[in-house]
Amino acid sequence: MTTSFNQETRAASIATMARETVDLLVIGGGITGCGIARDAAMRGIRTALIDKGDFGSGTSSRTSRLIHGGLRYLETGEWRLVLQASRERRILLRIAPHLVRPRSFVFPVYAGGRVSRWKLAAGLWLYDLLALFGNVRPHRRLSKREVLQAEPGLRSQGLKGGARYFDAQCDDARLVLANARSAHYYGALVANYVEATEFLTAGGKICGVRAVDRMTGREFTIRALAVVNATGPWSDRVGSGSRAPLLRPTKGAHVAVRRDRLGNREAVVMISPIDGRVMFILPWGELSYIGTTDTDCGESPDEVRATAADVIYLLRSANAYYPAARLSLRDVLSTWAGLRPLLRSDDQRNPSQVTREHKIVESPDGLVTVAGGKLTTYRLMAAEAVDLVARRLHQLDGRPIPKRAPTDREPLPGGEARDLGVIAREIEEQGFSSQAAAYLVGQYGTEAMAVVRLARSDKTLNRPVVPGHPAILAELFHAIEREMALTLCDLLIRRTHVFYETDDHAVAAAPVLVDLVGEVLRWDAQRKAAELAAYLHEVERTLAFREEITAGAEAS
Repeated sequence: MTTSFNQETRAASIATMARETVDLLVIGGGITGCGIARDAAMRGIRTALIDKGDFGSGTSSRTSRLIHGGLRYLETGEWRLVLQASRERRILLRIAPHLVRPRSFVFPVYAGGRVSRWKLAAGLWLYDLLALFGNVRPHRRLSKREVLQAEPGLRSQGLKGGARYFDAQCDDARLVLANARSAHYYGALVANYVEATEFLTAGGKICGVRAVDRMTGREFTIRALAVVNATGPWSDRVGSGSRAPLLRPTKGAHVAVRRDRLGNREAVVMISPIDGRVMFILPWGELSYIGTTDTDCGESPDEVRATAADVIYLLRSANAYYPAARLSLRDVLSTWAGLRPLLRSDDQRNPSQVTREHKIVESPDGLVTVAGGKLTTYRLMAAEAVDLVARRLHQLDGRPIPKRAPTDREPLPGGEARDLGVIAREIEEQGFSSQAAAYLVGQYGTEAMAVVRLARSDKTLNRPVVPGHPAILAELFHAIEREMALTLCDLLIRRTHVFYETDDHAVAAAPVLVDLVGEVLRWDAQRKAAELAAYLHEVERTLAFREEITAGAEAS
């Protein structure tokens, strides 16, 4: 899938949205909204998708980057969710093998811990069973010696043994983008940085929105036969006011440290000694990230970040398992946090016990809202939402609409090849190292050769974005032309991850990069200054916990 998906594509989509009535308008370009747009477009429904920011710039790019069956949901008896999530994991491994990759997990068991060896063994056996024995690989029990062979840095005192099981990791931001691009390929009108500011109504029913293009300031209207609110933690704010609040938002914060500081070889399951929450230490290239918290949050989704308390909690939890590491605040390379749009319930149970199920609600004014859910099951949520819209459209004009879209069979962009190793070898034949080839295939799958051709057409584009990081300049130009990247934040935070993975968050390189990409995107001096300021603001947010600690120390 190598069609253009750029600012010209976006402008054309906006012009059509403003001119023509669509069947379905999806508000929200996170994983759920992009999944809905893809499903609807594949069924032949004339669809428009907008987001006030970039694709996945909210919760969907601030996750634990896991596609998992939900082992811990067995504790709360959510067997149906585990069954669904296990099936969805298999599907995503198949349709997006470059973005969703198998990952082994070591689960150590300690004397006096909340989980005993027999309880873990029973849980993992049930986990395999609910996956219909279709897990990446079946689990295996480990002795104390085998656990320490796998993870020598783990605390040995009190260790009884453990187990190894398998789930999957993903690039969450690029998974969202892949769904947006696929939706466009199948005919959806897609535009980031378009904000819905007001609902349009006729006869007491919502029939569209007033919107503003946040890139130009231009206001316009989008008329639609059906409107879906897929804004995640913003759902209650975007809602039309004709229903009760649906959500109980909880914050999930993460920290990233250099992997050699912990020395973990695999993903490690932890039970925090502070509050008993199940957490993970997850390898990601040369980094390990630790997460996640799960706390009620009343902050605006636009302002949520990892606080000093979050960071200290995560580091203390990790140090309890890797005592020799003695992680400190100085070791934190970057942080991120997002809000889970959990379903509100009458009881006030611990946030970690709140269901990860989803709900689709149709308000009296016709607005369809998708609430709850999790990254792994986005495709299921999308299908259910489109089913509801399809029924409404059929009742309206009798049109035949397919009962389902082949979203479980049709590969996402870049996922068309069964053997990505073949592509990696082709890239190596073009003069790239095996490490560079593996990185490019992991980012782009079958589309990696498009980046390679760019780099070969101009040798300066084969230079790193930031020295020491595998991302190359050609990727930025590829993202502008084929991934609708419109801002410096889009390029460095979500299309590549140099923001999270470099020591200075690309601050030193940012002024040069603004000039470089600004030429292609036709930015004037004022726009370049604004882009640089916006990027530096994001750097400040990821490191704000340091200022918080300094201020606290001075106050005391």
